[in-house]
Amino acid sequence: MKPRHKRIAIIVGALAGLGVATALVLNALQSNVAFFFTPTQVAAGEAPKNRAFRVGGMVREGSVKRDQMTVHFIVTDTAKDVRVTYTGILPDLFKEGKGAVVQGKFNPDGEFHATEVLAKHDENYMPPEAQHAVDQAHKAAKTVDKK
Repeated sequence: MKPRHKRIAIIVGALAGLGVATALVLNALQSNVAFFFTPTQVAAGEAPKNRAFRVGGMVREGSVKRDQMTVHFIVTDTAKDVRVTYTGILPDLFKEGKGAVVQGKFNPDGEFHATEVLAKHDENYMPPEAQHAVDQAHKAAKTVDKK
């Protein structure tokens, strides 16, 4: 084999190896990414059907029902609601009327089964996406009230 052919074979092999490594990294990232959606976006069908994602908003007052280690509650952006089921220990800051982000996917019965619950960490913090969703829902509610 000529030196020129050896160089071409090495370059092609290196490019193929780089392509395989890139594909593996992108696949790993794709399977670990959980996108954020508001309850309004979920109701509009924008959320993935068979994949984990995050839903954020406020925990509706009076919606938390405990059954031993399983908790049922509603996350809302004041326009739409998402019913959530979570089995496990909730964060200490989780309370009705406070912000929360839940990660999981929908059960066949239409209830969101959370694998992780995140509560806001102080009185003033809300995830920017959740704050934007609440603001948009308030604007939409005012527009409807004016009509």
